[in-house]
Amino acid sequence: MTTRIGIAGVTGRMGQLLVEEVRAAGAELSGGTGRSAAKPAGVTAFPNIAALAAASDVVIDFTNAATAQATAAAMAASGKAWILGTSGLSAADEAAVAEAASRIPVVYASNFSAGVNLVLALAERMGAALPADSYDAEIMEMHHRQKVDAPSGTAIGMGRAVAKGRGVALDDVMESGRHGHTGARKTGAIGFAALRGGQVVGEHTLIFASGTEHIALTHRAFDRRAFATGAVRAALWVAGRPAGLSSMMDVLGMG
Repeated sequence: MTTRIGIAGVTGRMGQLLVEEVRAAGAELSGGTGRSAAKPAGVTAFPNIAALAAASDVVIDFTNAATAQATAAAMAASGKAWILGTSGLSAADEAAVAEAASRIPVVYASNFSAGVNLVLALAERMGAALPADSYDAEIMEMHHRQKVDAPSGTAIGMGRAVAKGRGVALDDVMESGRHGHTGARKTGAIGFAALRGGQVVGEHTLIFASGTEHIALTHRAFDRRAFATGAVRAALWVAGRPAGLSSMMDVLGMG
């Protein structure tokens, strides 16, 4: 049976790419929600996420962190699968996502690009192999000037991967937005720097710096379509699966 995929925020830049990728994958586009009256041609508009979920097997959501908890509740009540790529979620938002995943299948990822997820896998291995007392980990990211959250979800995902490799929690070692007289760098810290400007789709560099060498791992995205392609791949993968929280790593068979 053809998978019915709904798109939250269908009128946005990602939403319009998702429309194209759903159709290219041969899935059925059930419709979408959006704040704008201008929707892509041939797309059925739904008034809210609950109505969209009722008409879909899977809903792909790249909207706004402010709606994450309400969307989590609506999706859990619907019983349908949820692909979540919204960045900037708080601890409370992520707890709501985890609660929804106890009732429905959820794929939540900081980035749906296959390339980025391979980088995250490498970041974890490098974190495990390069001792924190000898190699300082720093993450630098740059995005377009309209991006509202920092550090980016992908940068935080990189940090979590390094922290996991080192057997620590990112929250315990994260240093972000250094300014003024900060004192010497703490051993074992994972640092973040966020740049904003122009229309950069996304650039992320993970640096391990020791007294004798520097190692840099970089990913550059030139087209948002990479994220849309991955999200549709995740939607086709998750359809029909039992409740639970998965990542793009699981979709790629690397979980």
